[in-house]
Parts: sequence; C-alpha cells; structure tokens
Amino acid sequence: MSLPPGFLDELRTRLSLADVVARKVVWDTRKSNAGKGDMWAPCPFHQEKSASFHVVDREGYYYCFGCHAKGDAINFVQETENVSFIEAVEILAREAGMTMPARDPRAKEKADLSQQLVEINEAALRFFRLSLQQGIGADARAYLDKRGMKPETRDRFEIGFAPNGNALMQHLKAQGMDPVLMQRAGLLGKPDDGRDMYDFFRDRIMFPIRDARGRLISFGGRAMDPNARAKYLNGPATTLFDKSAALYNIGPARAAAGQGQTLIVAEGYMDVIALSEAGFEATVAPLGTAVTEGQLAMMWRLSPEPVIALDGDTAGLRAAYKVIDLSLPLLKSGHALRFALLPDKTDPDDLIKSKGREAMQGVLDGALPMVALLWRRETEGKTFDSPERRAALETALAKSTRLIEDQIIRRHYDDALKELRWNLFRPARAPRPTKGKWNPRAGAPVVPTAGTKASALAAGDDRTAQVMREAVVLATLLMNPSLIERFLDRLERLDMVSPDHARLLSVILRYEGAAVSQELRESVVAALGREILDLLMARPHVQIAPPVRRPDPVTAAACLDEELTKLRALYGAKTTLDEAIEDMLAAEDEAVTWRLGEVAASRNRAIKAETEETIETDIADNGLEINRSERDRWQKLLNEIHPDKRQ
Repeated sequence: MSLPPGFLDELRTRLSLADVVARKVVWDTRKSNAGKGDMWAPCPFHQEKSASFHVVDREGYYYCFGCHAKGDAINFVQETENVSFIEAVEILAREAGMTMPARDPRAKEKADLSQQLVEINEAALRFFRLSLQQGIGADARAYLDKRGMKPETRDRFEIGFAPNGNALMQHLKAQGMDPVLMQRAGLLGKPDDGRDMYDFFRDRIMFPIRDARGRLISFGGRAMDPNARAKYLNGPATTLFDKSAALYNIGPARAAAGQGQTLIVAEGYMDVIALSEAGFEATVAPLGTAVTEGQLAMMWRLSPEPVIALDGDTAGLRAAYKVIDLSLPLLKSGHALRFALLPDKTDPDDLIKSKGREAMQGVLDGALPMVALLWRRETEGKTFDSPERRAALETALAKSTRLIEDQIIRRHYDDALKELRWNLFRPARAPRPTKGKWNPRAGAPVVPTAGTKASALAAGDDRTAQVMREAVVLATLLMNPSLIERFLDRLERLDMVSPDHARLLSVILRYEGAAVSQELRESVVAALGREILDLLMARPHVQIAPPVRRPDPVTAAACLDEELTKLRALYGAKTTLDEAIEDMLAAEDEAVTWRLGEVAASRNRAIKAETEETIETDIADNGLEINRSERDRWQKLLNEIHPDKRQ
C-alpha cells in the first residue's frame, strides 16, 4: 500500500516517541532528562541491567549503545509488536487520531508532483534572491538596511525580492517550466473570470518558508507599498503548503531546541530573524494567523514548554488569550506554555536594538505560566466588591478550567486559582482602635491587656504564615541543593501543611544527584510535573526571598536556618493552642487567658511581628500583594549577612 506524501511526516509530528517507547520500558530517572526529551532505559531488544537505550524525543529517533538497534516510532512498533510496516503505521495512526488513507494507486504520481513543485519553488527563490541584488531591488535593500538587517543575515535567511509585473512567470517560462505547475506551486494567480495568470507576489520582500525536512514549500512577502491591501502575504494553499500546519524557521529552531535552547514563538518573520541573530535560534512564528492546534502540536514536539512572545498591548494580550482557550483542552503533564509579554508598542526587534540582548532575555526569564495569564484575563480592570461579582469571577474561572481534560492538571489549576481568589477576597484588616476610646468604625472600645494584646486568637491565620514559610524553605532548597544534607535532620521533622509542599519535600529529600539546582528542578518536574514547581516559584513571598533572588550558600543557609526555626515555633504554638482549647471547659478563665498569652508571646518572639501594626503592601510583578513587613524582614536579614550588598 502506498501512502500519500506528507502522511508519515504528519504522523511523526503528532506522536511523541518517548510515549510510544514508554509502553515497553522503564525509564532510568537518574540518567533521563524529561524536560529536554532525553530519555534512557534498559534496552527492550536485548537483556541488560544498565540503561544503554537512548531516546531523543525531539528528533524522533532511538539508539541502543549495546545492540545498536535504531530507528523511529514506526520501527519501534514493528520490532516490538512483530508487525509489518503498514500495520505499525495503522497502530500509530489510531493513537494519533489520524485516519488511514484509502489505497491510492496514484501515490507515486503525487510524490513526483510534490518534488516538481519543490524544484519550481527553488528556481523561484534563486530569481528572488538575484532580483534583490540588482538595481530593481534597490528600495528593498534600503528598507532592510534601515531595519538593520546585515547582508550576511539576508543570505542566512535567503531573503529575496519579487519585482512588479509578471517578471517571475516570464523568467521561469524561459527556463521551460509549465505555468500550470507554477500556479500549483502557489507562485501564480488565476482570476476566476478566465483572464491570464499573473505573478502572485509583486513588489514584495520575500521570505522562503521551509518545512521541518528543509523542503521549500511556499513564500511569505512583505509589501513595499505602505498602501498595499495586505502588509504581509503568504502563498495560497497547495499540495505542499497549509499555513495552519506550518511554522516559519522550524528546521533551524528544532536543531537549536534540541541543544537545550528555549523554544520561542514570535509573531512574524522579522521577529524570528531578529531573535535568531541575537542568539535565540530556537524561534518560530505562525504564518499570519492565530496559533492553530496543529501548530501547537508541532511546538510541543520541539519543546515541552514553549514561550509565546507577544507585544504587551491590547492586540498582543488578545492573541495570548486565544492561545489559552486553544491550549486548555490539550494540556497534559509535560506539555505547558509560558507567555512573555513585551513592553507596549515594542516588538523583539525594537527591544533588542534599543536595549540589547539582555533586555530580551529578561523578558523571557519573566515569562508567566498560563494560569497567571488566565487569572489576569478574568480580573484585570474589574472590581469585585459584591458577592455577585465574586461569584461571576468564580464561575468564569471554573468554565475555563472545565476545558482541561487532564484531571490532575485541572486540579492544580483549580488549586492555584483558589489561592489567588483567597488573596483577592480576603477581608481587609479592621482599623486599629484608639486605646481606651470609642471608635465608630470598630464598635465598642477595645483596651488590650498585657495577656491578650497579641493573643493567638487575635493573631490572624497562622496556617497562612506556615504555608508561606514552607514555600520559602522549599524554594531555597531547590536553588541551593548543597544545603539538603546539612539541614537533613531538621527537614525530616517538618510536618508540611500543604499537600503539594509535602510531595515536593519528599522528592527533594530523595534527591541523590550532584548539588546542581537545574538537576534538582528537573528531578522534581520528572516526578511531579512542571506545574507544581511553577506555582511554588510564582508565589510573591518566594520571589522576594534573598536565597531565590540572589542565591549564594551563605545567604541561603542563614535564611533556611531562620525559616526552619520559625516553623518549629509555629508548630509548637499550634500544638499548645489546640491543647488549651481542649482544656478550656475544665480550666478557669484566668488560666486559659494566661496560657493563650504565653502562646502568643512565644509566637511573636518567633516571627518578630506586632500583630496590631498596620500591614502595608506592595504589588509583585505578577499582580499579587506582598506584605511589606515581610519584604523588609528579608532585606534586614540580607543586610546582616552581606553588609556590602545593601540596596
């Protein structure tokens, strides 16, 4: 049976080789790097105990260093299931949700046609590149010079120019090429009224579009005339080209992503070129349309967590929100997105030229997880001062998370959004009453006594404080794995309030690798998924912690020691308070008051905060409130450790 051209390419694009192989092997978690798609296991084709079977998921191939077996997903199914090539394709097509094509006796003829169209496109590219160098391309060269595109960059990206008139058609006809084939390649247009064919691209700077295999499948053109109907124009749909299933620069980006670079999804050709020239070579762009499901699958094939880089204006946010709606039903463990929003009215090319590569790197480093942008969409510019408005927010968020089919990821999204709602809706602190005087806002006069002024019953929610300190402890360990062994005894005695924190701590305590932060984080991702790590590191009080902002062993050790001490004090206070409440009925009022006062005094000595002070807040980068006293406490501790690093 012959398969139509492109069927196997699409099948390999939709499938993850690691998922196919995982049915037959057990991965070596110490040797594998799930985040990079670099997986190792004992070989399923020969008996061994060591992990010599290597899967490179992004490239779609496997190789055994013991028995030298090698191949792709189709070969693997053939060998492990003992089936023919076509049977293996049928098995994988069912998994990928693809319908096997009917028998096509003309498959070879179609393959020959595709090759002819590629050759015509290559001939057209040679003409476009030559035209750019000639006098007819002077204005186009001047425009590229103004944009700062160097001649070597033009050569690297094969930039050309399509003159006005029917110059291309005449050139290719002179070489003996059939105009009908030129039209089928997308180079010529033909009016419906029967008039003669014409050059599809006229007076445009030309960008060749190649598929992952390097075949020239179409072109994109940027108009020189500012009044042109379309500023950017892609070739029409052809046997070779479907713009909803293609990405600009996918071949070079795949190679760079395979070497560990972050996959960046930019908006257009010029953004891709600017980013690539600045060293961000794993960059692709959709072709003039919103990201499609097929393009998203291709991105995840290259990288488990692409970064969508968009302008920070209204149009950029609108595009980001469309990607969110598309992505939510497709999320699964190991497949995520982050969003890097550039300053308003700035594209990557502008930012790199004005502020340098470091500024762009900073934008990428600050990329938001999708849950943060989902929250922003539903809350930005809105007021939630009534139960009805709060209910509407909860309904809108629930409607979005219901789109997530993966139950584990949906639960984590619901938990994250619940925490964000709690921070948004938590009651404001009552105004501090004037001592001994009636306060119309506070009701009856309040005269604190020495025993009750800072009692545990008036101290607020200690559980929240405990969760915050747990998060800082975990983030410090993730950034400084060398401290795990030093604080092992105290860490093992921790009783985490948050179930997620307990799971994270369990993975951290089992970590036996080198003291490298990246390796530890990858171990956490492999064991628990990336979302739990993202939510931890996105907490505002974690972001301001010195061992996270500026990790070094001295700062990290001092901060970790302080947080563990305060956690133990909170545990002790909670235990004493629980016992006091149990004894309340049996004890006299004075005894209960004294006991609670002692708990409060112990608690306050541990956290060094006066409960009646007015809490001021800052707004973190992600829009959440940060307790200013918490920020000042961190700064004071950092100044004590490093007097020379005062801000």
